[in-house]
Amino acid sequence: MHTIEPYYNWRHLYITSEDERSPLYGKQNSEVYFTDAIYDHLIHPQWDYVGCDTLFLKIIYTDYDQQYTIIEFIGEWNDALHNDIMFLKRNIFEHMMSEGIDKFILIGENILNFHGGDDSYYEEWFDDVEEGWIAALNFRDHVLEEIKETNIDNYLLVGGNLEDISWRTLLPDQLFTKIDKIALKRLGMA
Repeated sequence: MHTIEPYYNWRHLYITSEDERSPLYGKQNSEVYFTDAIYDHLIHPQWDYVGCDTLFLKIIYTDYDQQYTIIEFIGEWNDALHNDIMFLKRNIFEHMMSEGIDKFILIGENILNFHGGDDSYYEEWFDDVEEGWIAALNFRDHVLEEIKETNIDNYLLVGGNLEDISWRTLLPDQLFTKIDKIALKRLGMA
């Protein structure tokens, strides 16, 4: 796992630690020292710790004019034992919403497991983004199944053509436009 880095091809466009409006403004990551681990597996030092013991993230792009953010995850999303959604909502999402962000693109191809719990924080987050949406992109099949079994998919846009997007071949605005069209159609807003 230590070789899996957050996506870095957009760093010339956006760096969250240099964004004064970001919840991770000023955070410094080592380029060489591995300090964080998920269970007994070291992870690349560019991933950001946000209060979750087994789930790390990187905000790889945010556009305040278009009101969206793209966040990549790694690890195990565990609401059952650790209430990860509470840490994410309180430490990251609420801050971003206070800055006008109401569209969230969550990239989950490096999420190895999902263990659902109470859906209250998802419902609250969904209600908070009244004019926006939350899209889960490229989550593994077994993770999507767990999300669906725990009814979290009532609050997130998941599956279908969201799993067919080769997001690394796109610029952030192109990715946002693609997902926004899908979201608006699914939510009956188009």
